[in-house]
Amino acid sequence: MVSDSTLEALGGRGAPTPAFGHDALVVCDNLVRIYQTGSVEVQALQGLDLLVDAGEMIALVGASGSGKSTLLALLSAMDAPTAGRARVGRWDLMAMSSRDRVAYRQQMVGVVWQQTSRNLLPYLTARQNVTTPMTFTRRRRRSARAGELLDLLGVAHVADRMPREMSGGEQQRVAIATALANEPQLLLADEPTGELDTTTSQEVFDALRTANREAGTTVVVVTHDPSVSAQVERTVAIRDGRTSSEVLRRDADGDVTHEEYAVMDRAGRVQVPREYREALELTRRVRIALEGDHVSVRPDGSPR
Repeated sequence: MVSDSTLEALGGRGAPTPAFGHDALVVCDNLVRIYQTGSVEVQALQGLDLLVDAGEMIALVGASGSGKSTLLALLSAMDAPTAGRARVGRWDLMAMSSRDRVAYRQQMVGVVWQQTSRNLLPYLTARQNVTTPMTFTRRRRRSARAGELLDLLGVAHVADRMPREMSGGEQQRVAIATALANEPQLLLADEPTGELDTTTSQEVFDALRTANREAGTTVVVVTHDPSVSAQVERTVAIRDGRTSSEVLRRDADGDVTHEEYAVMDRAGRVQVPREYREALELTRRVRIALEGDHVSVRPDGSPR
């Protein structure tokens, strides 16, 4: 039997407190990534917190240099965090060997890049591109799986075409099929519609939504396209290497509403939007007061 003192050491009487994000598929806890360029140190991520549940489809938005692409590189195991905690499913991204990273990319995650040239091998047909990742799958099953995915994403008609014989939208949908070949739990898409026109962008986004709804894959899309972020249930904004706000999309009785929330990290920090800071002249020091059912933030020197 566990003693009371032991329970207290674990965080109190009864069951120990669950770890942050214990039931989420993707967990980023106080995540830090620092790059060294000569004598200059760049903090791309500065204590970022993010949870993504299995089956979600979310958009990550933010200005260039905010940390979006860095986060995607970490979640795809193309890069490693400097500090903090990062987990996807059973995989601890902080403690992965080179062999683990290869297995993780084969089994757990699929990636679609903005540049179509990074997604498909130019000398293979669409069908051959989709079958290529399925190294350990029997040949007959590989061919059947490729056909199923191309049909699911509306590009069965290009199965025997080379990438140069496809439109940009067709290439991206074949790229999504290729990323889904090994049935990953997580699909990452980095600006997948960045090089496409509006109509074609919608086709690609619909393919991502199909992957989410029909294949049950969790999807994280990095985008600058406001029309994409407006179509997901949750949009997470990253600013200065931290999650700063979230917009939740709700559909009740046919009425769609979008509500924005500031994100408080585990240290209690909240990023106040620049327009708020400038409007109230909030600078280095601010007054914070508990006002019954809310917290007020006032400029230093303002009346109590």
